[in-house]
Amino acid sequence: MMTIIKLAFRNLIGAGFRTWLNVFILSISFVIIIWHKGMLDGWDRQARTDMIAWEYGGGQYWQKNYDPYDPFTLSESHSEIPEEFRLMVEKNELLPILIAQGTIYPEGRVQSILIKGIKTDQNILKIPTEKLQKNSDAIQALIGSNMAKSNHLDSGEFVTLRWRDLNGTFDAKDIQIAGIFKTNAPSVDNSQIWISLNELRSMLKTPGEATILVKRTNDIPTVQLKNWEFKNHDFLLADIDEIIKSKNIGGSIFWFILLLLAMLAIFDTQVLSIFRRQKEIGTYIALGMTKRQVVGLFTVEGAFHSVLAMLVGAIYGIPLFIWQANTGIRFPMEGQDYGLAMAEVMYPAYSLGLVVGTIVVIMITTLFVSYLPSRKISKMKPTEALRGKLQ
Repeated sequence: MMTIIKLAFRNLIGAGFRTWLNVFILSISFVIIIWHKGMLDGWDRQARTDMIAWEYGGGQYWQKNYDPYDPFTLSESHSEIPEEFRLMVEKNELLPILIAQGTIYPEGRVQSILIKGIKTDQNILKIPTEKLQKNSDAIQALIGSNMAKSNHLDSGEFVTLRWRDLNGTFDAKDIQIAGIFKTNAPSVDNSQIWISLNELRSMLKTPGEATILVKRTNDIPTVQLKNWEFKNHDFLLADIDEIIKSKNIGGSIFWFILLLLAMLAIFDTQVLSIFRRQKEIGTYIALGMTKRQVVGLFTVEGAFHSVLAMLVGAIYGIPLFIWQANTGIRFPMEGQDYGLAMAEVMYPAYSLGLVVGTIVVIMITTLFVSYLPSRKISKMKPTEALRGKLQ
């Protein structure tokens, strides 16, 4: 076997420019597949981290009527915090959030929003609620940078807010923008304002009530109650998983086309090699090599393309991956504009499993493509091969 490997490697190097051209093309496939998959893995990791830090915490309890995709349920989606949760709220293990519909009137325009009440001294989510500490008679509000940009609002400005309380009575008051925060999680930014939980409870006449309860960490035991449903990360992050899954499917088509071009070049090279080296094949058989060994020789010779491609790809691919993992890639668009949790600078995530998996797939594919034309050798007669004629 070692003789076949040495002979295959010598023949491959002896082919010169044709070999290195195929190797370079295949190395591009190596690098692009790993780079693209690393970008998707980096996006997935960044999106999950941001959504957990800004909104989901260690999971959420939803009031049984709450449906984030149905605004008509909001008027019924709040109730008193159960006795089983009150001690956890006092220990800052659970964060109550009250949600209601409202309307603001920036520059005379009408903008429907969600009003979210949150404790000002919380530290479970990254929302800078300390800015909601009372420093004036006006209601203090926090908004995200995307919300501020779309409504032309700035820190310190006043805007009229209208809401409807528990009894269905409309009320309105001027609120002051206490601060603007920057986030990669659009679900805590777009079309919503954050105010003090006690303030919103007073406005809605719903003392002690909440819409959702956010756990600090996954380690806190989960309690199942009749009117409150617990949503874990698998449920809350399902939308992100679906987006990444669809991107992976689209990427797989791109990878297949790229790999197909490289495999086509190797296949053509093997067919041409067998056609031009008929006398050499006949000589091998005449010297005592079996047809199976000759087939193995040409198969290994073709498979060596992937080994050389891996080495060549490592020469320029590793520095590229290290550089991008440190500096990231800046996108000209903001994911928040499309409702996606996407940072302005994306950092790829390259894992050992990704690299090894890509190498294994390409090596197996190359081995198979190299074997297909080599089967022709098994149908050759030694005398015909020595004369340079195929059956």
